[in-house]
Amino acid sequence: MKKIYLAFLVGALAFSCRERISAPGPVNATFEKISSTKIGGEAAAEITAFDPITNQLFIVNNSEGLSQVDVVDFSDPKNLLVKTPIDISVFGGGVNSVAVKNGKLAVAIEAFTKTDPGFIVVFETTDLSSPIANVTVGALPDMVIFSPDGRYIVSANEGEPNDDYTIDPEGSVSIIDTQMAFQVTTLDFSPFENQQAALEENGFRIFGPNASFAQDIEPEYVTIDPSSDFAWVTLQENNGIAKVDLNSKTITDIFPLGLKDHMLDGNKIDASDRDGIDGNFQNWPILAYYMPDAIETFQVGKTNYLITANEGDTRDYDGYGEEERVKDLTLDPTAFPNAEWLQEDENLGRYTATTSKGDVDGDGDFDKIYGIGGRSFSIWDSSTGKLVRDYPNLAADLLAANPSLFDDGRSDNKGVEPEGVEIGYVNGKTLVFIGLERSDAIMVYQLNGPSNLKFLQLLDGISGIGDGGHDAPEGLLFIPAEESPTKRALFIVSSEGDGKITVYQN
Repeated sequence: MKKIYLAFLVGALAFSCRERISAPGPVNATFEKISSTKIGGEAAAEITAFDPITNQLFIVNNSEGLSQVDVVDFSDPKNLLVKTPIDISVFGGGVNSVAVKNGKLAVAIEAFTKTDPGFIVVFETTDLSSPIANVTVGALPDMVIFSPDGRYIVSANEGEPNDDYTIDPEGSVSIIDTQMAFQVTTLDFSPFENQQAALEENGFRIFGPNASFAQDIEPEYVTIDPSSDFAWVTLQENNGIAKVDLNSKTITDIFPLGLKDHMLDGNKIDASDRDGIDGNFQNWPILAYYMPDAIETFQVGKTNYLITANEGDTRDYDGYGEEERVKDLTLDPTAFPNAEWLQEDENLGRYTATTSKGDVDGDGDFDKIYGIGGRSFSIWDSSTGKLVRDYPNLAADLLAANPSLFDDGRSDNKGVEPEGVEIGYVNGKTLVFIGLERSDAIMVYQLNGPSNLKFLQLLDGISGIGDGGHDAPEGLLFIPAEESPTKRALFIVSSEGDGKITVYQN
């Protein structure tokens, strides 16, 4: 594993609730791999949660026909001991996410038919033999989280269609009150249907065939503010973020995230896997949807900010698919007078675009090219949804740090594919961890204030063997020193591509 150590000075930063003060001086916030264990095959290690009361890890495992939560003794993070798993197959068709708070484990489980309502099953971490609650939520609960105070369990219910696109359940958000006998409130997005035109005008996407507004919404990931008052939910395929008031149990806002103009100098990308150049960053006539997957929140003073990993995602079903390479599009000759050159493989021809939008005048050709994914991570104002800072240099930072990890074969489709984001605090410094699914790497940045970012460290070779792009880091988990069995900050990567858990220590 290669490590990059950078020393730099930082300004003062105070946080409310999760308060940290950054004093000037050298940063000692680098991480070193201390252990790794293989849980199973592909899809064996997607999401991980840690319980500081029992020193156990809980890990999603859907590999090789399994549907279980693996349990690992984490009392010694250098020697991970696998214990008896929790069988989830009796509850539903597959486990998607896990979360822990105050000695309770929440497990998100999809129904045997994924378009049916799913379940959140809750266990005491000291007794995993039987659940203390089994709550019905919306279709396909894809992510579950506890509020910081432990009162609420929130699930993002994606509501994906079936493969024929003949059944498309409504996407929803469920709020479970642990202090009210696990009473559940499931919220859909139908109250916002009258805002559809205005939302789409600002970059929101509603485009599924024969889908209503509420059916087309697909919640993906959730974060909750330190005061446990509000949750924010990424609507990945729709290119938006929803704000949820946990106390009133209402969705208060949908924030459309707009578009990234790749003709602007700061938004250059490598768009071809056939140009023979790693990191051939250029401007191209593309308007890209950010389409974030993971999301986290942090505070500066009393202001909440959001940070997202802008992976991008498309709908690709037997009943409907939106992906097309630019070379296979009919481009409007007025809008693209250089279309023949543009559509060559070494230029923009190989780039994967969406056909859901772009024929502005309805004449059958494309007047604009719309792209999938921001290839970046972004910071947003949590009250307005306005962009505070986009960081588009992930690929360039990776290429500079370790050129062997840059996969030019992905340049035509999502690039380094930022999927996961986690925030941690070490030695008074605020760190941002970004998981690059296609590069088997974690990029570590220091955050000062709401928008000042500096690259700190690359965590590569997640499985330790440099296996050519099969690690696919999915889940990122930071354990602060005060909760860590070693009393030092830990960072855990779960990689669904090869079913491994990797542990780093500060």
